[in-house]
Amino acid sequence: MTTRKDFLMQSGMLAAGVVLLPSFTLPYKNPKKNLGVQLYTFRKEMLEDAVGTLKRIAALGIKQIESARSTKGLYYGLKPTEMKDVCEDLGMTLRSGHVALDEHWKETMDQAAEAGQEYLICSSLPTAGQTVDNYKAVAEAFNKAGEECSSRNIKFGYHNHEYEFESENGEVFYDILLKNTQANLVHMELDLGWVVVAGKDPLDYFRKYEGRFPLWHLKDMDMVKKESTEFGKGGLDIAQMLKYKHESGLKYIFIEQEEYASTPFESMTHNMKYMKNL
Repeated sequence: MTTRKDFLMQSGMLAAGVVLLPSFTLPYKNPKKNLGVQLYTFRKEMLEDAVGTLKRIAALGIKQIESARSTKGLYYGLKPTEMKDVCEDLGMTLRSGHVALDEHWKETMDQAAEAGQEYLICSSLPTAGQTVDNYKAVAEAFNKAGEECSSRNIKFGYHNHEYEFESENGEVFYDILLKNTQANLVHMELDLGWVVVAGKDPLDYFRKYEGRFPLWHLKDMDMVKKESTEFGKGGLDIAQMLKYKHESGLKYIFIEQEEYASTPFESMTHNMKYMKNL
């Protein structure tokens, strides 16, 4: 099965019942509005029927949406304003989107501004190379992208996989990104699942780089297969992670699942019930 990591690498870019959301405290008055989903979870369904799939997602009680670049563009064949309006009509907010920092970057920013997004998240390294020098160069590119997004009232960020936690001469590449990017310009979206697969502890990053992680990809991981699984079936202690939400600077959680026991909707129903029971 093609994982999201494989999909990004290969493409050059790295009716369920309503369930109540958990009442854990986030930095907003109504925490129920802060739990969302990364639409790559429903990638096949979004390409086949974007509006119909969004309706089914809304029925799960999800309030925040993060899109992902697809073969039909940034919004699955919809125009930016159409994507925004459909989400709003369903009681959801198009909050963020996964994109590439490439030759189409200006158009990407323009579309995000038109869609009214708060965040634009680069989903893979813009230049390949597992070296300290490359990561320092990427950090500079991220700072510039952050400035450009800020001028459009958008927050720029980066989403990790596991390879950023490799190292050269004792320097962990992900730490290089954190040390060489400006916190007000580059907002990290930490994929907790890939962190634990890489053998690291997300809590260490919350403590060391306090406030740098306003967005999470919440993803449980099968530590044997090294792939995502339903909440509670893998190696991520979700309840423990949530105890450190303030140190993280957490604002929004986007649930993402790339592989499923049955279907993405059955998996997401399970995940939402799991979060409720926390």
